[in-house]
Amino acid sequence: MPESRVSADLLQIGDVADRTGLSLRTIRHYEEVGLLPEPQRSPGGFRLYSELAVERLLLIKRMKPLDFTLEQMRDLIDIRDELGRPRLGTARRGELTERLRAYHALVEQQLGRLRERVESAEAFARQLGDELD
Repeated sequence: MPESRVSADLLQIGDVADRTGLSLRTIRHYEEVGLLPEPQRSPGGFRLYSELAVERLLLIKRMKPLDFTLEQMRDLIDIRDELGRPRLGTARRGELTERLRAYHALVEQQLGRLRERVESAEAFARQLGDELD
């Protein structure tokens, strides 16, 4: 069995880094702060990650440019995990859905700020271009 791929279901940290575009250090940091569950280990002690861990890292990567705090990231991950449970009660599902709506509104607000920054940067680029003409 190749050392970089232990099984069809589990990936070593280097493979995860390649798939997510995150550094090994960043992946380890997200483990340390509790955004990722403790990975399994190979007999040789290498960290082994599931597809679920890769998906979670990609979600975290999407939250980062929107200035989510680690606590907000953790909360949103927990909400999504709980909403995915098959026997979730109606009342609890409603509570979680409302919290998810609040995060959606936060993302929309952050997107508005990012659009403003992009527009400002584009205007500046045009101004500099005009000065070159």
